[in-house]
Amino acid sequence: MENLELTSHDLEIDSLGPPKIPSPLGLSQVFGDNIANYIEDAESVVLELDAKKIEAAIKKNGYLPAFIKAGPRNTIFFDPSKTRVAIVTCGGLCPGLNNVIRSLVMELYYRYQVRTIFGMRHGYRGFVSKYALEPVMLTPEAVKGIHEMGGSFIGSSRGPQDIGEIVDCMERMNISILFTIGGDGTLHGAEEIYREVEKRKLPIAVVGIPKTIDNDISYIEKTFGLETAFSVAVEAIRTAHTEAVGYPNGVGLVKLMGRHSGFIAANAALALNEVNFVLIPELPFDLEGPNGFFAALKKRLLHRGHAVIVVAEGAGQDLFPEAMQKRDESGNMMLQDIGIFLRDQISAFFKKENIELSMKYIDPSYLIRSVPANAHDAIYCMQLAQNAVHAGMSGYTGIVVGRWNGEFTLVPLKLANSSRKSLSPEDELWLTVVEATGQPFTMKNDGAQE
Repeated sequence: MENLELTSHDLEIDSLGPPKIPSPLGLSQVFGDNIANYIEDAESVVLELDAKKIEAAIKKNGYLPAFIKAGPRNTIFFDPSKTRVAIVTCGGLCPGLNNVIRSLVMELYYRYQVRTIFGMRHGYRGFVSKYALEPVMLTPEAVKGIHEMGGSFIGSSRGPQDIGEIVDCMERMNISILFTIGGDGTLHGAEEIYREVEKRKLPIAVVGIPKTIDNDISYIEKTFGLETAFSVAVEAIRTAHTEAVGYPNGVGLVKLMGRHSGFIAANAALALNEVNFVLIPELPFDLEGPNGFFAALKKRLLHRGHAVIVVAEGAGQDLFPEAMQKRDESGNMMLQDIGIFLRDQISAFFKKENIELSMKYIDPSYLIRSVPANAHDAIYCMQLAQNAVHAGMSGYTGIVVGRWNGEFTLVPLKLANSSRKSLSPEDELWLTVVEATGQPFTMKNDGAQE
C-alpha cells in the first residue's frame, strides 16, 4: 500500500479507554527545565519527508498521513499495583530477544512499579493447556544477565494455536497487558488475539514488538536483530573471500537468511565490500543465456580470477519446480535450498565449459540468528521495549511499536500486517549494492542491461 493511499482510518490506533491515573514516571510537561517531557497524544510522525509527496498527500486526502508518536504519557490507563503482564516470544530465534525481555521487565518493575510479570514459555503454546507449560515469573533478578546470551530466555515455537483458548487463559490469569515479540506470523496472531479480546470487551492491551532478522514488516523502518545479523554475516563473507582469492578461479558462495527480502544480503555485502554478486528474492534472475547469471560469473572469473557470491535464502525459488513447494507449520512456504542448488549448478556449468573452478560454500544461518545482539541492536531493543511499556500502560492496544523517519511510532497491527516489506530494486540501497559489486542491474535475458 502506497503511503499516499493511506486514510486517517488506516492510521488510527485503539485504546481501552481514557487514561485517568497519573504516571509514576515523574517527567515534565514544560520545555527548558532539563527534564524529559511526556508525549502529547497530538504528537505525530509524518510518513513522508519529501515536500512534493507531502503536498500531494494533502491535496489528495485533505490531511497529512502520520503515525501517533510513541512515548510516555502523563496519565495512564492501568493501575500499576493491579497490573498483570504476560510476555511471549514466537517464531525463529533472533539476536536481541533477551534484550527485549529484560528491558520490558526492568521498565515495568522499576519505572512503573508493576510486580506481576509472566513469561509465557515457548510462544503461544504457553497459553494452551495441552502443553502444560508453567509460566516463568519474571523479575529483575530472574532476567539478570540474559541480555548477554543469544536465544530466548522463555523459549519460542512456531505454528498457530487456538485463539479462543489463548484469550481464555489470559482471562483466568487476569492479564492486563500482553506483549508479543515476533515477526509476521506472531503479529498476525497478535491481531487475532486483539480481535477476540475486543469481541469479548476485555480490558486487555495487546502490544507487539517487531522481531525479524529479515526486516520485512510493513511500516517499520527497521526490526531488531537485522544489524547484528549482517554484522555476523560479514565474517562468513570474509572467509569466502579469503578462500576465493587463494585458488585459481576461486568462488566463495555464502547463503544468508532472507525468505522474502534481501536486506541482510544487501547490507552484509556492503559492510565488507568484497562481494561481486548479490542475489535476492525481489530480483529474479536466469542462470543460462547471454544475460544470465552464469554468463556474468564467467566474465568475472575470466577477468579477475575469483568471485564472491551472496545469496538470500529466498532468492531463485522460481528456478525450482512448483511441485516441490510445501508449507511449514506456520503456513510459510518451505523454501528449496538455493545455496546447495547454486553450488551444484555453478560447478556443473564450469565443468561443461571446461574451465577450472574451486568452489567453497558457506551457510552460517543458525550461527547468525543465535548470537547475542550487538551494541547498536541492544540499544534499539531497549528503546522498543520501553516504548512498548509506555503504550501498554497507557491503554493503547492492537498496535506494534516501531520506528519511522527516526522516531518511535505506534502502528496499528492491521496496517503492519497488511503486506510484507521488501527491498525495491529501485531503492537507493540496491543502487549502492550494484555500484559496489559491479553486477548487472538485471540478469534476466528479457531485461534491459547496463
